[in-house]
Amino acid sequence: MALIQSERRRDESAPSDRLLSDDPKRASSKIAIFQYLTVAVFVFLISGFWELQVKNPDVYSVAAERNRIKSTPVLAPRGKILDREGRVIVDNKASYSLLLNRDQIKAEHLPGIAEALQMDYGDLAAKIRRTASLPQIIVKDQLTRDDIAWVESHQDASTYPEMQLIKAWRRQYPQDGFAAHVIGYVGEISESELDSPQFIDYQQGDVIGKDGLERQYDQTLRGVDGQQRVLVDNFGRERQMEEEQPAVPGKDLRTTLDLDLQAVAELSMQDKRGAIVALDPRNGDVLAMVSRPTFDPNKFTGRISRTDWNQIAGDPYKPLMNRAIQAEFAPGSTFKPFTALAGLETGVIDDTTEFHCWGGASFYGHYYACWKKPPGHGNISLHRAIAQSCDAYFYNVANKLGIDRLAQYAEMAGFGHKTGIDLPNERESTMPSTKWKMRMFRQKWYAGEVISVGIGQGAVTASPLQLAAAEGGIAVGGKWVQPHLVKSAPLKVLNTGHVHPENVQLIVSGMYGVVNEGGTGRFAALPGIKVCGKTGTAQLASNQFLKGTAKGREMKDNAWFVGYAPEEAPEIVVVALFEGGEHGDRASWMVRDVLKAYFDKKARQQNAAILAARLESLPTLFTSPHEIATFRLALPGGLLQ
Repeated sequence: MALIQSERRRDESAPSDRLLSDDPKRASSKIAIFQYLTVAVFVFLISGFWELQVKNPDVYSVAAERNRIKSTPVLAPRGKILDREGRVIVDNKASYSLLLNRDQIKAEHLPGIAEALQMDYGDLAAKIRRTASLPQIIVKDQLTRDDIAWVESHQDASTYPEMQLIKAWRRQYPQDGFAAHVIGYVGEISESELDSPQFIDYQQGDVIGKDGLERQYDQTLRGVDGQQRVLVDNFGRERQMEEEQPAVPGKDLRTTLDLDLQAVAELSMQDKRGAIVALDPRNGDVLAMVSRPTFDPNKFTGRISRTDWNQIAGDPYKPLMNRAIQAEFAPGSTFKPFTALAGLETGVIDDTTEFHCWGGASFYGHYYACWKKPPGHGNISLHRAIAQSCDAYFYNVANKLGIDRLAQYAEMAGFGHKTGIDLPNERESTMPSTKWKMRMFRQKWYAGEVISVGIGQGAVTASPLQLAAAEGGIAVGGKWVQPHLVKSAPLKVLNTGHVHPENVQLIVSGMYGVVNEGGTGRFAALPGIKVCGKTGTAQLASNQFLKGTAKGREMKDNAWFVGYAPEEAPEIVVVALFEGGEHGDRASWMVRDVLKAYFDKKARQQNAAILAARLESLPTLFTSPHEIATFRLALPGGLLQ
C-alpha cells in the first residue's frame, strides 16, 4: 500500500519536474531575442548617426538651420531708362510679392492659397512643377492690400508656413504705349530662352527683358539680388536679423531719345498705322521712334492675362511689331534720290540731262505711267524731276543704269542691309540685283524689271529707320553712320560713300525744291528754316491687280515722307510712314510737326542761354543778393528753363 502511494506521488510530480527542467531553455531564448532587439536598435541608431554626422552632414545641418533661420531674397531693382537729358522714361515702383518655400510646400495647401489670392490653381501648380529646381518660388507679384493682409494673417507655422512676403520692384512704363516699341518690356524667362547660350547665367523664375532696350541691354539694367537671414521662433515669427547682403541695383541707361520730340511724334501718329523715326544724321543718335498701333508694356510686367494676350496676339494690325525697324515696304519715290545719285556718279546723267515726260514712258513693250497724267511734265531735268517727283524721268535713268549699277549705290547707302541699330529683331531690307534674283529665285534678271525699281517699287523694300539712315547720309554729304539709341555709343561710320560732293549737292538742291519751290512736299515748309524733303507713294499691289477686285480696292497706297533741315548743315532727319495714307503729302504734315518741335526747342534753349549769360552780369547792376533774388522771381515763369 505504501508502495502504491509512493508511485502515485511520483507520477503526480512528474509534469512539474518536466516544466522545471524546460525553464532554462525558455529563459535563454527570451534573453537571445532581447539581445537581438537591442543590437538592432543600436545598429539603427548608429546608422542614423552615420547618416547625420558622416554621410550627409551638410544636408541635415542646412535643414536644421532652416528651422531656425529664414533666408529671404532681396530683389534688385532694374536700372532706370532715361532720355538724352536725363529725364526718366521707365522707373520702378515698390510692391510686394508672394514667395513659397519649396521644402515647406504642402499640396493640400495650394487650393486654399490660390482661392484666397484669386489665382488659377492650375497655373499655380504648373509653376511649382516648372520651377522644381528652385528652393523658393515667387508665385504672385503686385499683391494688393487685401492680399498682403491675408498672407500676414495666415503665414504662421500652424496654417500656411510656406508663404513669405518679399519686397519687389514693379517696372513702371509710360501710359498709352508711349515709346513702347523702343523700350520693350520685361517678363519671366521662358524654357526656350533658358536653353539659349545667351541666357546661360539665368535660371527659372528670373525676370528678363523681352524686347526693345529692355532686352538689348538686359545685362546692364538688371542688378544683383541680395539676401537676408533672419532668426525665427518655432512659430516662424522673425526675431532678429542675423545677416544681410544688400542688393546691387541695375545701372541706369541713358538713351539718345528726346522726350519732347517723342511726344510730338506720338501725337502725330495717333489713330494711324505706321511709324516715325527722327535721328541726327551727323552721329546716328535716334531722337524719336514711334510705331503704331502700339501696346501697353505695363500689362507684361507681371503675368499677362489670357484675355489681354489674346487681344494683342489676335489683332490683325500686329501691335507688337515695331514698324520702325521691321516694316518692309516699297519706299516709293523717296528712293528717287538714290537713283539720281547712281546716275550722277556713273555719268549716265548730269544736272542738264533732260527726258520728256508724256505722262508716262514705254520700255520693252510695256507702258509705265507717271503720276502726272498726260500731257505729263514735258521736258524735265534733274532738279525739277526731284522737286516734282517725275516718274518718267527716273524710269529713263534706271533703264540707262541697269539693276547692278543702281544696286551698287543703293547698297552703299544701306539698302539691302540691316542698319545695325541696338535693338533686337531688326529686319533686313531688300535691294534687288542680278545676283540677288539668282540666289532667291534661281532666275535671271530681265532688263525691264529695273524700271519700277528706279522709282522705289518692284522688289526694293525698306523700313522707316533704314530710309532715315540712308537719306541722312545724303543730307550730310555722302557719309552714312550707324543709328543707335544709347548716348554712350561711339560714332560708327558705315560708309563714307566716296561720292562727289557736287553730285550730292545737286540732289539736296532738288529736295529743297520739293518743299520750298512748289514741289510735292510743300506742306512740310517751315518759316525761317530751310527744309529739304521727298514724298513717296508706294503701291501695295500692281494696278492690274487693284482694278476690279474687292481686296484690291481695300489696299490703299502707303504714304512716305522724308525731311531734313537745315539745308546747309542738317541736324535732324525725319521719316514718316503712313500705312494706307495714299499720298506722300499726307505724311509730310507729320514730319513737319517733329521738325518744328525740334527747332522751337532749340530756339528756347538758345534764348535761355542768352538770358543766363546776361544774368551773370547782375552783380554789376544790383548792389545786394536780395535785389538779385527779387529780380529773378519777377521774371516770367519758365523763362530760365
